[in-house]
Amino acid sequence: MNKPTLVIGASENPERYASMAINMLKSYRHDVMALGKKKGMYSGVNIETDMSAFQDKPLDTVTLYLNPKNQEALYDKIIALNPKRVIFNPGTENDDFQDKLKENGIAFEEACTLVMLRTGQY
Repeated sequence: MNKPTLVIGASENPERYASMAINMLKSYRHDVMALGKKKGMYSGVNIETDMSAFQDKPLDTVTLYLNPKNQEALYDKIIALNPKRVIFNPGTENDDFQDKLKENGIAFEEACTLVMLRTGQY
């Protein structure tokens, strides 16, 4: 089943885990959107720099590849997108943001998107 996913922390560098996630999500036939520091294109996916690009898009999952300090500015914007869940990949775990997600009824997991896809848990 297609789960439209927003990858936050995307870049054009193929060695970054966010880039690997974009590739793998596409290979599992999920619609992929990407947010990064710089506009660009990776694996046929536009990397946007402004959250407003995703406002009117159906969204199932947000998967984070940003450290907790860099997540702060995005808390309200991610919540406004109203995803079904947010995945905190290794190194992105953030109790403050998780509390805010809980308050807004948004599920979250501390997990690795790549492992979840490979093991059928996505």
